[in-house]
Amino acid sequence: MRKTQKHPKIWKPHTWWHWVLIGIGVCLGLMYSAPWWNPIVFPPVKDPVIGVSFSEKRATELGLDWKANYTALLDDMHIPAFRLMSYWDMHEPVRGQYDFSSLDWQIEEAGKRGATVSLALGLRQPRWPECHQPEWANSLTGGAWKQAMYSYIETVVKRYEDNPTVINWQLENEGVNEWFGLCGKPDRERLHEEYKLVDKLSNKPIWMSLSDQHGYPVTTPVPDRYGYSVYRVVWSEKTWPYKGYLTYPTPIWYHRLRAAIIKAYTGRDIYIHELQLEPWGPIDTKDMTVKQQDISMSPWQIENNVLFAREIGTRDIYTWGGEWWYWRKVHGDPTIWNTVKETFENAQQ
Repeated sequence: MRKTQKHPKIWKPHTWWHWVLIGIGVCLGLMYSAPWWNPIVFPPVKDPVIGVSFSEKRATELGLDWKANYTALLDDMHIPAFRLMSYWDMHEPVRGQYDFSSLDWQIEEAGKRGATVSLALGLRQPRWPECHQPEWANSLTGGAWKQAMYSYIETVVKRYEDNPTVINWQLENEGVNEWFGLCGKPDRERLHEEYKLVDKLSNKPIWMSLSDQHGYPVTTPVPDRYGYSVYRVVWSEKTWPYKGYLTYPTPIWYHRLRAAIIKAYTGRDIYIHELQLEPWGPIDTKDMTVKQQDISMSPWQIENNVLFAREIGTRDIYTWGGEWWYWRKVHGDPTIWNTVKETFENAQQ
């Protein structure tokens, strides 16, 4: 009698949780292999304009000579585009008394070298605590407070409207962001009024950034371009029950789809107003060890983040971290500075 040959059993999913495990495995595989196949599926944009946000406040907080920091970004890094800040508390420390000397200097130095400036406007501007209100304005409320704010915005716009180095305004950084910063609840009515004011005063384009990596514009105003941030590895305390470092689960196709939806809905293109190129940890960067900083921003992560941003498809990319790169350099470690410089140069090839 012939023996029946036994064949090895092939595992097949039989229950819903089998399919869930398969789905999770596929997603994890695609996510962790993305650095290898993304450049093929989503070719990185050629000749990007890679700029940087620069904050005199942040450089000073790090104990730096902020002018030397800014000059190094211009002369050594050869940054072609800057997002600069017009902090209300710095430039109108006393009501009706303005001091724009430091901002004038930054814009003038950029102009001398052919660099451009996208100037942040309004109450909410980059760097903690996000909303930069002078102490004298704390006693104002309602319409009186708004008029003081609008008066300051008008002063800034009129001062730089005819300056060719300033190519556009970035109005209210992430103006409807409710989860980050000491700003209180977003005032959408004020946002509309500020936009109308700037639009009336200026012929320059008005750019506005969305609240985070997920927001979509569903109401007016409709600026000339929409910006959104791109962060990759961050410390999170808002993902209960998990608390720790995480990689944002937003792949290239998501950012491209988001840009396409915004374009179809508003007719406007996007730009990246903040590309993470500095650490985001549980404490201030200057208080972290190099090993702690490298968890969320290592030389490899810098290269990867710039490539990731280019694969999104927009040419205008404002990076985030110019003060930290210089801080590491003046403290005897030029690795980060040199990596950023080399990565930016390679992006132009």
